[in-house]
Amino acid sequence: MNLALTSPALADAGFSHGFFGRQGGVSQPPYATLNFSTAGGDDPAAVAENLSRAAAEMGVTADHIYYLSQVHGTDHRVLTGTEDREAVLCEQGDITLSSTPDVACAVRAADCAAVLLADRTTGAVAAAHSGWRGTEAQVAVAAVTALRSLIGGPGDLIAAIGPHIERCCFEVGADVAARLVAASPCGEAAVDRGSPKPRVDLRRIIDAQLRAAGVTTVDHVAGCTMCDAEHFHSYRRDGPRSGRMLAAIVARRPTAGG
Repeated sequence: MNLALTSPALADAGFSHGFFGRQGGVSQPPYATLNFSTAGGDDPAAVAENLSRAAAEMGVTADHIYYLSQVHGTDHRVLTGTEDREAVLCEQGDITLSSTPDVACAVRAADCAAVLLADRTTGAVAAAHSGWRGTEAQVAVAAVTALRSLIGGPGDLIAAIGPHIERCCFEVGADVAARLVAASPCGEAAVDRGSPKPRVDLRRIIDAQLRAAGVTTVDHVAGCTMCDAEHFHSYRRDGPRSGRMLAAIVARRPTAGG
């Protein structure tokens, strides 16, 4: 059983990665079954087993899957694989990145968009957590900037945007809609005003932000977390006791001449 959805563009470039949903784990309801957080009250042993299953699917060890305590900001953490996972988890930030082969950079989400980035030449990778606040702050662009700093140049970048709360379900107030329009290169095109409340297309905004930052290959891994309760956790749908999903990408060796 494949636990994760994948991006053809990242896979074709040789990057092990995955957007993990809620199926294939051992957590009991309400976290059933693939959950990657103990914050809502899940059994730590179940979460550890879930992480081990994700690691096995990506071909790495669980202690080399790194994510931070996310705060809807733009801070990043460069990783080498020598860090203690639990210590890194206590650090705040929303971007992980590495150029060390077999290090998996990850974020967790339950409606927010996960953005995975990779450089075809050096094999360096990054993961960003882009909820509406992170999208307003252009965290995906911050991840591109951090990755380019790590590799020492513009790189040959690929991005993939994973499942999240899509426009069909992402109703917001007029103030939030206005803030996201201001943060979006595509402006009003990202907002559907045909409903009583505005519905915002985060995917379209993040795509536009990445392309404005010079990322020409942007892949889309579809899925609405709120609509599809069978396959995805959703905080908006299930509340504070919802599970958390994992999105991760593994750094690889440089290509010949890279």
